[in-house]
Amino acid sequence: MHGFYGRILVVDLSRQRYVHESVDENVPAAFLGGKGLGSALLAERNPAGVDPFSPDNHLVFATGPACGTMVWGGSRYGVFTKSPQTGFYSESYAGGRVPEAMDAAGYDALVVTGRAPTPVVLVVRPEGAAFHKAGSLWGMDTYRAQDAALERFARQGHGKSGAVVIGPAGENQVCFSVIENDYWRSAGRTGAGAVMGSKNLKAIVFQGNRRRQPADTRAIKTLAVALSSTSRTNAQVAAYRTKGTPMMVEVMNRAGGFPTRYWREGSFEAWRQISAEALHTRCRVTPKTCAKCFIACGRLTTVEKGRHTGLRIEGPEYETIYAFGGLCAIESIEEIIYLNDLCDRLGMDTITAGNLCGLAIEAARRGRIDDEVDYGRPELVASLLKKIAFRQGVGDVLARGIRVAARHWNLEDIAVHVKGLEPAGYDPRVLKGVGLGYATSDRGACHLRATFYKPELSGMIDPQATEGKATLFVDYEDRLTLFDTLILCRFYRDLYPWETLCELVNALTGLKADEGILRSVSSRIADTVRRFNTQEGLRPEDDRLPERLYRESLKTGHHIEKAEMRRMIQEYYRLRGWDEHGRVRPRNTTPPA
Repeated sequence: MHGFYGRILVVDLSRQRYVHESVDENVPAAFLGGKGLGSALLAERNPAGVDPFSPDNHLVFATGPACGTMVWGGSRYGVFTKSPQTGFYSESYAGGRVPEAMDAAGYDALVVTGRAPTPVVLVVRPEGAAFHKAGSLWGMDTYRAQDAALERFARQGHGKSGAVVIGPAGENQVCFSVIENDYWRSAGRTGAGAVMGSKNLKAIVFQGNRRRQPADTRAIKTLAVALSSTSRTNAQVAAYRTKGTPMMVEVMNRAGGFPTRYWREGSFEAWRQISAEALHTRCRVTPKTCAKCFIACGRLTTVEKGRHTGLRIEGPEYETIYAFGGLCAIESIEEIIYLNDLCDRLGMDTITAGNLCGLAIEAARRGRIDDEVDYGRPELVASLLKKIAFRQGVGDVLARGIRVAARHWNLEDIAVHVKGLEPAGYDPRVLKGVGLGYATSDRGACHLRATFYKPELSGMIDPQATEGKATLFVDYEDRLTLFDTLILCRFYRDLYPWETLCELVNALTGLKADEGILRSVSSRIADTVRRFNTQEGLRPEDDRLPERLYRESLKTGHHIEKAEMRRMIQEYYRLRGWDEHGRVRPRNTTPPA
């Protein structure tokens, strides 16, 4: 099938061996690449009930058919495993320029199993894998580790090269640690970095000069040129280019759904001090793109005032601002930038980090812990982040995740999470379709599986309505699952409707796909992941929002009721073809030949 290399690299770290395997010719048509292939490999190879930190837990890296081509938004990779944070399915994606080096190594997927006896760096090239002692890389922060890995292990004249690494948090198996590339790009949620750490795998260097062979290069070029042309007048593209994701700070505060002081309130009185305007007026900001992107949502930011003068990062993104600025009530954009940089260097997910700091603040205020940490105190939050990364004192409890910490401190009644993963910066009491997404997402409280905040905030559908909402939600989720098979950036969602996706799949793979065929691919992937989660112990009651969000209304009166969620979830199950308990029906278990 066009658009695929037709091979995967399987690496056993325990034995320091590798093998090349062919991809079954039926798999690309049934699942495509990216999430489809990664999920199929994980479901096939992972032992049922395996401990996420066991050598037998597989770690799968995959690019999609769009990577390395002219397709806008296609420079991305995905990583798939069993999550140490949730105990269920784990998927994370990252962009930048490293995905093109990963793809140029010439594999549809890299499958890593086992555990190295001592810390290693893995080098992946078209001819296979090489194993090197990590040496002094072990213990380095993510920025230094990326530089050192490329300097020591990339060969000159061997094509594109790039590295993915973990930081001290991953080495110490902090359950929400991330995999970093291009300094500031993170495969950020559900703890894939901790799985790398459990395997004693500090870094992977990818290098090569292979290229996928699309079915119709001319058609891809035509689509790319047309998309670039129409984007010039697209208001959403212009907004991302000029303000980036921090523009959502104002949007969500005005909507009343900006989680503040650990989910107690829906707006922050000091939001203007942490908004896109504050970022762009107080700091030096330059738009930054991934490879093959014209949106340039990234903010290459340099602090120009205060104690962090000269600090330079790409960011902060909206979710980081919400997590520290909202949940922890930090009123300075410069201090949020500092906390962002600290998390990136240590290798921790900022959404979970901010949520856990918020929970710790509540624990301190209620006398459950002795640590001095409080709202609006960035220096104390920074100290707590370091304790988490190095598993010191109270940080060791938080490093094991919100379920462990809430139970340990008897705060389960206020802990906000779904399946052990904390929500993003969109309060479901205001955006009820987002609540459906949090409840049913296969990796926990995730806003990205459907990005349903977009239709609710834009007025496409009433954010407070619940009747019939699951129908539009499934449409969004199915289309964005297709994004994750190719793999495409979420911010191109308005530029790739179903019709364009069909053209794109046809041009990349030669598969004569109409919308119905592509929907069946999405449905097949959803069933595969659901069966994986059911095998790992998922229960119907796991598809729910935290009790606290049902119990507490916001000051604006916004609230969500259990009955509303129950109706939406049951409608979602029905549309997915699952039974009333959310189980995949037997008729859906056999993939097509």
